[in-house]
Formats: sequence, C-alpha cells, structure tokens
Amino acid sequence: MSLDTSGPSSVVLDSQRERMFNELAEEFNAFDRLGSLVRRVSQLVKPSVIHIEAHKTEDSQSYDEAGSGVIVMTSKGESWVLTNRHVIQGASPRQIMLRSASGREFYPTKVLSDASTDVAMLKIDQPDLPVARMANSDSVEIGDFVIAIGSPFGLSHSVTFGILSAKGRRDLSLGTQKIDLQDFFQTDAAINPGNSGGPLLNLRGEVIGLNTAIASSSGGSEGIGFAIPINMVMQVADQLASYGRLRRGYLGVTLDPDFTTADLAAAGYDFLPSGALVKNVRPGSPAASAHLQRGDIIVEFNGRRVESDDHLVAQVGLTPIGQNTAMIIYRDGKRYRTDVSLTDLQ
Repeated sequence: MSLDTSGPSSVVLDSQRERMFNELAEEFNAFDRLGSLVRRVSQLVKPSVIHIEAHKTEDSQSYDEAGSGVIVMTSKGESWVLTNRHVIQGASPRQIMLRSASGREFYPTKVLSDASTDVAMLKIDQPDLPVARMANSDSVEIGDFVIAIGSPFGLSHSVTFGILSAKGRRDLSLGTQKIDLQDFFQTDAAINPGNSGGPLLNLRGEVIGLNTAIASSSGGSEGIGFAIPINMVMQVADQLASYGRLRRGYLGVTLDPDFTTADLAAAGYDFLPSGALVKNVRPGSPAASAHLQRGDIIVEFNGRRVESDDHLVAQVGLTPIGQNTAMIIYRDGKRYRTDVSLTDLQ
C-alpha cells in the first residue's frame, strides 16, 4: 500500500484561501463604507435626539413612561422637541424629564399636542443643543435605507438600521390609541416601546419621520414599525406653535369606506387607479359650496391623487383653512374640476 499524494498540496490550499480572503476583503471594503456611513449619521444626529421620561398618574397609580424626541426649530426660530402625544399625555411639564445625549437633564417650559395625529411639542430653553435637519419626506422611496434612534425599553440613544418597507399605511388599529389622520411610513428598522417620538433618518442624516408605533404580537419588535412622515409632522407642529392647536380642515362629506378599485371598474371607471366615493354632502358645508353631490368620485385633491377615503381624510385635515384648493371629480362619466375653501373642523 502506498500513500496517495494526488490531492491538492497544502501550498495550493493555502494559496486558494489567501485569494479568497483577499476577495472577501475587497467586498467587505465596499460594504464597510455603508457601515461607516451609518456610524457617521448616528454620531452626527445623536446630540439632537432627546430621551424623555414622563411621570404619569392613572387610576390612583403612578408610573414612568420612557420615550424619545428630536430637536427642531420652528418658523419663528424657537427650539422645540418633537415627540408623540402618547409619550407625554397625562404629565405636566414638571413631570416630563428630558435628557440630552451628553446626560444633561432639563424640563420643557411648554407642552402642546394634537390627538388626531399623535404629535406633541415640548418647548425648551437650551440654545446650545443642535437642531436636527429635516428631509422632504415626499421624496422618500420604498427600499431606502433608514436609521432609527430612540430609547427602546428606556435604553436611551439606541441606534437601529433597516429599510423603508412601505408608504401610505392608513386605517391602522394601534391598540387603544386612536389616530384619526394616518399616513404612516412602515420600516423594518427595529422599533420597540420607548422608540416612540424618536427620529427616523435617511443616510444623509436628515429626519424623514417620527417613530410612532409597532405591529407586534409579543410587545417587541417584529420588523413592522410605523413612523409619521416628517412633512406631516412639521405641518402639525407649525400650527401648534402658531395657534396652540391643529386647525383641522373640514370638507363636509361622508365617504364610503368600502369603495374599491373593483367598484370603480364596475361603474365604468376602469381607467382610474383610485378615488373616494361621496355618500353624502352636508348642507352649508364647504363641499356643498363647491357643488359636490352624492355619488361623486373624488380622484384628486390639492394636486395629489386620492388613493382612498382615509387618504382624502388625511389630506383634508392638514390643508390650510381658507385656502382655495382644487379638486378633480368624476360624475356621470365626465371629469370636472371644482375649487373648495375648507373651514375649521372645530
């Protein structure tokens, strides 16, 4: 019996392994540039992220709730911390402790909030803390890389990474919290209790959304988190800062929540991608003044395509009061344009 030496020598195997390690290093260098970008964004934005602890009393029991916020500047040049209403609801300004990334603790001087969007603002007197930079959230696309910074389970200034999974999530049931005006981003970046109110960022370090809720059967992250687009948040914030409340637009119609694209096709509008069906027009309302009628299909509002009844409700609610706003409707197979001036829902 003789020893078989026909297999690859150790020198050849070592050479192959060396080549594979070099190839892996080249691929890693490309991938590490993404990791480096995430690290830089995190370091840049963390000073603008605030850890929030709200002391609340409910049914004679006291407890603390942790959340997050992000520093912004309003059109009046004032610094505020944006967060979710449910994070601070039920707590007075002196019961809301804010902590910066450097560990400094302070309290807001004023608190404003809106229940219909779950947006809240905390006014602060800390001029040396940097404000975050805002993105145009209308330009965000599904599949974009995103970063979430917040305080999951009280662990302040934690960073997670993922992609934008979907846009325009509406009609969501979010536990006991009722949010009337919904137009959420969906992300798989890990979001847990305590992330609420923290920023969702693009890789330019700009805020694209305010992390708000999760869909979970366990109470923890299951890869389905929701954030309010920052354009929507800032619309609400500007009104809160100017008027102390959201002046919510009122159109004066009842819409059919069960109306679908199949109904559009059945009515002979198979060329329309979507719309909202008017079931009723309230007398004396802005809709009545704009000559809307029962059976009209609203397909465009203020230059934007109407995707569903919930989408139209959100658009109307955030449209400035008294602004002359164009609508495109279909009636009896014909296309019409009409203008409407919304009033204040309150």
